[in-house]
Amino acid sequence: MRLSMVLMVAVTGIVLSTTGCARDGAPKPSTPAGPAPLSIVPDIAARRAQLVEKQLKADLSALPANEREAVAHLVAAARIVDEIFLLQAWAGNPAFAPRVAALQGPLAKPAQEYYRIMGGPWDRLKEYEPFLGDVKRPLGAGFYPEDLTKEQFDAWVAAHPESKTAFTSPFTVIARDTKGLVARPYAEAYRPLLDRAAAELRAAAGKTSNASLKKYLTLRADAFASNDYFASDMAWMDLDSPIEIVIGPYETYEDSLFGYKAAFEAFVCVTQPADSERLAAYKQELPFLESRLPIPPEHHNTTRGGESPIRVTDLVYSAGDGRKGVQTLAFNLPNDERVREAKGSKKVLLKNTMLAKYEAILVPIANRVLPVTTTQQIDFDSYFNFILFHELAHGLGPGRITVNGKQTEVRLELKELYSAIEEAKADVLSVYSLAVLTNKGVVPDTIVRTLPWSYVAGFFRTARFGANEAHGLGVVIQANYLQEKGALAIDQDGRYYPVLEKYAGALKSLAHDLLMIEAEGSYAKAREMVDRYGKVTPEMAKLIESLKDVPVDVDPVFEADAR
Repeated sequence: MRLSMVLMVAVTGIVLSTTGCARDGAPKPSTPAGPAPLSIVPDIAARRAQLVEKQLKADLSALPANEREAVAHLVAAARIVDEIFLLQAWAGNPAFAPRVAALQGPLAKPAQEYYRIMGGPWDRLKEYEPFLGDVKRPLGAGFYPEDLTKEQFDAWVAAHPESKTAFTSPFTVIARDTKGLVARPYAEAYRPLLDRAAAELRAAAGKTSNASLKKYLTLRADAFASNDYFASDMAWMDLDSPIEIVIGPYETYEDSLFGYKAAFEAFVCVTQPADSERLAAYKQELPFLESRLPIPPEHHNTTRGGESPIRVTDLVYSAGDGRKGVQTLAFNLPNDERVREAKGSKKVLLKNTMLAKYEAILVPIANRVLPVTTTQQIDFDSYFNFILFHELAHGLGPGRITVNGKQTEVRLELKELYSAIEEAKADVLSVYSLAVLTNKGVVPDTIVRTLPWSYVAGFFRTARFGANEAHGLGVVIQANYLQEKGALAIDQDGRYYPVLEKYAGALKSLAHDLLMIEAEGSYAKAREMVDRYGKVTPEMAKLIESLKDVPVDVDPVFEADAR
């Protein structure tokens, strides 16, 4: 999981490097009919301006020459992963990209840049409405045949129960053949690209002198061919290197049909040892925090591993799912419950990205949405710790559960609603956990004192991503729930503020409700939660509208980019 509160190859590069891949097992692209020029939404320049370019620098000077060479190979592998993600986002991207590259006129440049940022012709900040042409986004992205419905998928699995494991696997593409539907492993569907990425990982492994990095890169290169990521995920948990790298298929946000399929992403980072050491003490508190969750003890998860390393890093390069649309601030991986039970999960914070967003976005938003007398109560420390504990919170609560006598996982039961419920849970447990550890004397009370204001201001930063996006929907649920409980109020100027005397009780109640949805694996209760609290109110919409001149997110520019 990651927080996307959370660059890509040039448009012409998409065409050259992904055309052949769509013939290797991925769902066939739907090519927009006719040679007519693409229509462009008239406000495309304003949409592009919402994402402000920010230079993200990472200091590699402490790395020896061989490790810097390894980084160069890792960036090359990340670029290839970006190509895979573009196919996963939409199998039609290879055929569509030349039409984007051919655009002319005053709207051409912002449209081309927005296409690069969004990874397709749909606006991820406006419920995936098309900004180029009029093709509707398939709910299953590029993971399923575009015309496949949920009912057809479920009917096929019901008629072929032996296929369920493969069909619901995070690492398969669903396609049609002469006999009906078939699940094709990523290793087969994206073989040419994965072979190239694996070669770069092996080249990096040959350059580094760090044994744990060499092991992870070698095993991950093997996984690209075997489609089995378990061993390399275990090795990633043991990674102890100045270079922090994660590359592969992880998050399932892109699959809006079922939330089964994992999208490829890559983060190449360098560690900040002093910050990492200071924060590592918090991982010792995870069993204590699990025991204090506001749900019955039988639902506490005592089987997950307790290693849970924390890394504070600066981002060198990102690609794929981690770089399209909203930029990631931190991530908590792996998502494989087998690894979490054996070793826990690793939290990686991207400090240079956090600081860029805090300065460019959160501070000006706080000055607009909080009452004038309280805007100075936000600070970077509370913001940083909120993100840290959001990632820690992904490792708390139910994972493997039993539903109707059968062992399963929360994500499988909640389907496409899982990501929003899980993101809301992580936000709420972040605030809840910080309060618990402050009472224990582990976290300074100065952080908790300013946290309510940073938390409320953060609603508006994230809600601007749209309620169709998991993080955006998650904060809308939180805001509406807390307002209903009297813990969030609006002053006469339309500004939001926490009602401190009701704040703690309402957060505990919301934490309980979200955790119980996951503990019971109840899709019906998740749907009820989303339907009841998942709509932006007129008051929130008005305030969001007033933030039009504040950047929605950053468009990172790395030293490795060639723009």
